[in-house]
Amino acid sequence: MTTPSRGPFDIWAPRPQRVRLSVAAPGGQSVVDMTRGADNWWTPAGPVPTDGPVDYGYLVDDDPDPRPDPRSRRQPDGVHGLSRRDTTTYEWGDAAWTGRQLAGSVIYELHVGTFTPDGTLDSAIERLDHLVDLGVDLVEVMPVNAFNGTHNWGYDGVAWFAVHEQYGGPDAYKRFVDACHAAGLGVVQDVVHNHLGPSGNYLPVFGPYLKAGRNTWGDLVNLDGEDSDEVRRYILDNVRMWFEDYHVDALRLDAVHALHDTSEVHLLEEMAIETAALSAHLRRPLTLIAESDLNDTRLVRPREAGGYGVDAQWSDDFHHAVHVALSGETTGYYADFEPLEALAKVCERGFFHDGTFSSFRERDHGAPVDTEHMPTWRLVVANQNHDQVGNRARGDRLAEHLDDDQLACAALLTLAGPFTPMLFMGEEWAASTPFAFFTSHPEPELGKATADGRIAEFERMGWDPDEVLDPQDVETFRRSKLDWDELATGRHAVVLDCYRRLGRLRRELPQLTDPAFDAVSCTVEGRLFTMRRGDLLVVVNAGDEPVTAEVGEREVLFETPSGSALEGGTLALPPHGGALLR
Repeated sequence: MTTPSRGPFDIWAPRPQRVRLSVAAPGGQSVVDMTRGADNWWTPAGPVPTDGPVDYGYLVDDDPDPRPDPRSRRQPDGVHGLSRRDTTTYEWGDAAWTGRQLAGSVIYELHVGTFTPDGTLDSAIERLDHLVDLGVDLVEVMPVNAFNGTHNWGYDGVAWFAVHEQYGGPDAYKRFVDACHAAGLGVVQDVVHNHLGPSGNYLPVFGPYLKAGRNTWGDLVNLDGEDSDEVRRYILDNVRMWFEDYHVDALRLDAVHALHDTSEVHLLEEMAIETAALSAHLRRPLTLIAESDLNDTRLVRPREAGGYGVDAQWSDDFHHAVHVALSGETTGYYADFEPLEALAKVCERGFFHDGTFSSFRERDHGAPVDTEHMPTWRLVVANQNHDQVGNRARGDRLAEHLDDDQLACAALLTLAGPFTPMLFMGEEWAASTPFAFFTSHPEPELGKATADGRIAEFERMGWDPDEVLDPQDVETFRRSKLDWDELATGRHAVVLDCYRRLGRLRRELPQLTDPAFDAVSCTVEGRLFTMRRGDLLVVVNAGDEPVTAEVGEREVLFETPSGSALEGGTLALPPHGGALLR
């Protein structure tokens, strides 16, 4: 199903009794009456200027202040200001682009505002060569939808169709995607459809976009109540916009477990149906990746097998198992992953919690993966990501706690493991800068509520409340910007070399992209972890003492910075050392 042809200023608004269009065009200010159709779509009753940029908003009933367009592509004066329609056409240069499939790819997650000193999409273009050299295939961009304030993670967006002005707006986004495609990189856009931010959400003025109840982050989106068909269409049109108008290659769907939908066809399945049809029409792969806390692969099972047909989903269990194995941290949700066998189970079976008891949740959690039929690449994994770093009290990265060998082991397990690997910006050179949670709410009361909420949230993890950074402090944001001068110095250069070598090996060795679960087998002896991938062997010493392992006659293809010794089929690894052998 596609949206019927609508005029550029038409708006769905079943709630108001009167809607007028307020227009600020080069020819002056004007107000145009609008006419309600039988389907509750309103259309301008008179002519509207359409030449050049037009700023506009909607006067609803007796409210004297114009409200922005729910489908606005640009909010030049912020989410409380007028929307802007620009009729200029962007000249794309990617006509020869045929896309990137997820299977076999390496993803790189970045936040536009902290990826470069300038924090813009145009400045990010200047760093794409670094990603190509690293062996990246897909660049995942944290949400860029418009939010109130200047800097934010992006998950408080309220204008889902608009690109945040501080990042450069919609034209800069198109230039970024175009440049990625020219460099051979696909683009994954992180999108949020499970809630709206706390400031600037005018959707309820127009219609029942929300329903009773709340999830972790806000009011529930109306996916199955009265008039929900138009709300679902609003979301599905947003999905189409990223693929059609912005040429992105994949969407990362934020926290889909918070999409409360009792419809006969779940919204995710409807997304998958339309995305597959659009992919066939555009003749390039289009991918949906779901973030889910459910540990249930129904999301990614094909529709003909009773699933939703989403292409892939995040697996936090891999992160938890690697983090605990290398750091020894066992607070909060890490507790269940203390045995090294947890890492072995995750690598062989996809999830650790697959119906087992979760002490953090205080209940059984998850469901088994159908390892006989599901390919391993459908699980996207990371040893660090924006959540697992930024949701720590100080935004501290692994590099603050692990030595160079341990960081190289994290890279080895991620890039030589069976799943789709995702890197988080800066991890590849052991960045010394944190990545903290930051906000810029202009409303003091909202800023205070956010800061207080962070302190309460961390109590269950056992972290010192005094260490929790104030997200409203602008220095929290500034300190989170990457320092690109580090790359060629000290440990940063050492770790970066490890990542680059592993990136090349992923391209050269087909065993590292074998999608079969039955091609993976793991063993644990004390603190020694081994993982077989066909005729390749990943060996990691997670302990503080040297170890030896009988590996037979093999060749060392990669070793962590402190090296290894292979003699007579016996591999000697130093504390925290690791190697990849064939």
